[in-house]
Amino acid sequence: MTHFEDLRLIDPLLRAVREEGYDRPTPIQQQTIRPVLEGRDLMGCAQTGTGKTAAFALPILQRLQGAPFPSPRPVRVLVLSPTRELASQIGDSFGRYGRHTGVRHAVVFGGVSQAPQARDLRRGVDVLVATPGRLLDLMGQGLARLDRVEILVLDEADRMLDMGFIHDVRRVIGALPRKRQTLFFSATLPRDIQSLARDILTDPVRVEVAPAATTVEKITQSLYHVDAHGKFPLLMQLLRDPALKRTLVFTRTKRGANRLAGALAKAGVSADAIHGNKSQNARERALEGFRRGATRVLVATDIAARGIDIDEITHVVNYEMPDVPENYVHRIGRTARAGAAGVAVAFCAPDERAELAAVERLIRMRIPARTPAGGPVPGLRPPFSAKRPELPPWVVAARARKGLGSR
Repeated sequence: MTHFEDLRLIDPLLRAVREEGYDRPTPIQQQTIRPVLEGRDLMGCAQTGTGKTAAFALPILQRLQGAPFPSPRPVRVLVLSPTRELASQIGDSFGRYGRHTGVRHAVVFGGVSQAPQARDLRRGVDVLVATPGRLLDLMGQGLARLDRVEILVLDEADRMLDMGFIHDVRRVIGALPRKRQTLFFSATLPRDIQSLARDILTDPVRVEVAPAATTVEKITQSLYHVDAHGKFPLLMQLLRDPALKRTLVFTRTKRGANRLAGALAKAGVSADAIHGNKSQNARERALEGFRRGATRVLVATDIAARGIDIDEITHVVNYEMPDVPENYVHRIGRTARAGAAGVAVAFCAPDERAELAAVERLIRMRIPARTPAGGPVPGLRPPFSAKRPELPPWVVAARARKGLGSR
């Protein structure tokens, strides 16, 4: 059985890991830390919730400790993140794991004033965590210099593609030294992501802790066939169960997230919504309320939820089936984190059966259909047992474009 001491980590990092309550590394940490310490490029295929951030943060912190800190401090490590929430969480991880090292980090993202971020950069930082848009703004103003970067981390590359950031990412990479170490992480590997990886990685170590697009083993999945008008009564019925302590509910659209959160609040359920139209402060308040348990239900769209990294989510509800089947995997991966079990529930209306069929083909299993224990629900349908329709390839592609372009 591997322990962190077996991975050749220095004492300041081992102390921080112990203070965080961890003793044994996760599979991705076991496979990643050593090659990163050796300076190898790395291609990692892993979902969030697998310990991925510590897998790259710990060896990077150790490598920075291996040489004196120059003065003034240039950016030596750049971590690119698709969302503000994920960038903040990565920055927090560098702060926690590096608390005994003297390594400085900063986080820059849009939606807030750039003045404090520019001040941090002028003071000098070793690790810069950034979203692409704000970083390009700071680079254009001469506030962020990247000519001394030694390590690049590209996290959740597939989400960068989904959000239309790949062009910005390539612009940022073009400003970096060609001689560097590059760590590339993606939960899925579509063709464009594979092409980007080939362009920027040199003889990479490949780490894959689970096959791409598979679901987390400890998640119990279930399915309810219900008409659209019956979804809200069904959700309210499920929420009568006190086991749904911290529930993340997914809708397809921002407007739908707002409507559902408002309806839940009117029905006496503490709820909030998180999506791309919310201000940064509103998103952080919603996440903090959910993390503390003050908010029982958080309603989210796919892109907004990708940066949610909260260990205690007990249930994920797919209020609407995703347009893109891979998003089902990302959604349910929000639960069963840090070794805990989790529950994922899907509501499927008759006009969503094609999306359900696409999800089941992707995960290579039939999601068990159920009926609620609490009595009849308007619009509830018996388990659908006929062969579910196959989507023609052109329909899958059209739905994917629509889904990615409207969230």
